[in-house]
Amino acid sequence: MSIVSAVLVFGFIFLAVVFPEVTTSSFNIAKTWVTTKFNLWFVIVVNVVFVSIIILAISKYGKVTIGYKGDKPNFSRFSWYAMLFSAGIGIGIFFYGIAEPIFNLNIPDGLDTSSYSPLTTMYLHWGFHPWAVYSLVAIAIGYFSFNKGLPVTIRSLFYPILKDRIYGIYGDIIDTVAVLSVLFGLSTSLGLGARQINAGFNSVFNLPISDSVQVILIVVITFIATLSVVSGISKGIRILSEINIKLSSLLFLFILIIGPTTIIFQDYFFAFYRYLIDIFKIGSFVGNTESDIVWQSGMTIFYWAWWFSWSPFVGLFIARISRGRTIREIVFGVTIIPTLVITFVMTILGSTGLYLNTTYDGIMTSAINNDLATSLFVMINNITSNEILIFILSIMSLVAIIIFFVTSSDSGSLVVDNLTSGGKLNSPKTQRVFWACMEGLIAASVLVLGGSNALTTLQTIIIITGLPFSIMIMLILISLIMQLRKDNKEVKI
Repeated sequence: MSIVSAVLVFGFIFLAVVFPEVTTSSFNIAKTWVTTKFNLWFVIVVNVVFVSIIILAISKYGKVTIGYKGDKPNFSRFSWYAMLFSAGIGIGIFFYGIAEPIFNLNIPDGLDTSSYSPLTTMYLHWGFHPWAVYSLVAIAIGYFSFNKGLPVTIRSLFYPILKDRIYGIYGDIIDTVAVLSVLFGLSTSLGLGARQINAGFNSVFNLPISDSVQVILIVVITFIATLSVVSGISKGIRILSEINIKLSSLLFLFILIIGPTTIIFQDYFFAFYRYLIDIFKIGSFVGNTESDIVWQSGMTIFYWAWWFSWSPFVGLFIARISRGRTIREIVFGVTIIPTLVITFVMTILGSTGLYLNTTYDGIMTSAINNDLATSLFVMINNITSNEILIFILSIMSLVAIIIFFVTSSDSGSLVVDNLTSGGKLNSPKTQRVFWACMEGLIAASVLVLGGSNALTTLQTIIIITGLPFSIMIMLILISLIMQLRKDNKEVKI
């Protein structure tokens, strides 16, 4: 597993660096094929998973505990939420929180309602649907690994379908797809994070924005991540996650107070109400015209593919920290609570960005069109005229993004390590370090490959890698339901 996965990763890096134009052209062709042929498929998958996971939680199976009989949760609720937020959200909320509502000012007609809010579509991309995917994979991994005693790998989720064949070539293929999905999903976030950290250092310290600076940032922060991943979950990852949640909460509180507070609350309650009312209408939208397909591929399909590719990583990580909790508790804790928190947090950023964009004659639109990675720091520079406060908010944002970078990398390395070691929870530390370095190498090579269009390149790769795992997601759902029905016939409501 390790050798095959490593060879494929090195092969990608080689092609990206030696033949950048051919590689970019091939990716674009593949992206066009996926988004024109499978956009309906992506929409079907997320909706089926969302509905199924809610039904599962309220059914008699919701009271089933993940783990052996008598298992109790290993982490407090705060530590549990802190780790799942840090692993599951990543850098995306800082990168897209301001930009996406601006993008959503121009949407396809099929998404436009009589009382449309640009925040509503953002809620779709960051709300119940994607977190339901995380819940499904986390519950499935936890159940098959801790309740059935199978290896802590993705292949174990297919036992009801493949039986003992999961230990052969079929299982190897499944875990290899999962490893590549995790690596490219994480590398996308790391690449976005490097660009935004570079933009932050440029804003605060006038450090130039360039590919070379971003590659150096990836190297330095990947090194920090390797130190964390070697220490394991209970120490490095848990401590960093708790620090990050506290720091991020303080940052968002400052922005809420300094920014247009009343407008933020008004926007949130109105947009969230519209989100609940229109959730299935906007959630089932499929582009038909060329312009709609272009918009959907760059937004909704990109997000669904990104969440799919992250799901084996986040799902496995959540499963490891959720032992001793019930299926109902995991669904509520991983689907409902994060949606409420994230939509409010992103409203603080998004609503403030929209307000500044109107107040200062399109300043945020210009910043986003010029370089999306700078949007957060442009907002901070215009939210107040107090230079000291601007400096403090900028530093806090930089530190929070860096810690998100580190926690995503180290927890992802831990998961990839599990997958490539056949499900071992305590594999060699050198192997953890190796995969942390691989994530950094992929992110750096994609940035070099993409150049000025690095964001588009990152989106293209994630859409391509998300397709095979979307198929696996549906099979995982079927497999989990089969096993639960078989094992829990006597469970009463």
